[in-house]
Amino acid sequence: MEKTRLSNKGQVVIPHAIRERLGWEPGVEFAVEQIEDGIALRPIRSVEPTTIDEVFGCLPYQGKRKSLDDMQEGIRRGALERR
Repeated sequence: MEKTRLSNKGQVVIPHAIRERLGWEPGVEFAVEQIEDGIALRPIRSVEPTTIDEVFGCLPYQGKRKSLDDMQEGIRRGALERR
């Protein structure tokens, strides 16, 4: 078990062995979540931006083709269900 200490500035040093094992480099950003008896740090991983051309058709649709009106109606119905 590793140990660390909270500084008077509210900083905690994450031990080198743990940072190395998790692949955390300097500058990584974290989401901080309060849990029952402490906190959880989860790295915020950036996602490379994609274009529509890169993802178009990656989830094939097997049914009848939908018109723009059909899609807008589906969005409207879904929005009403969330109220």
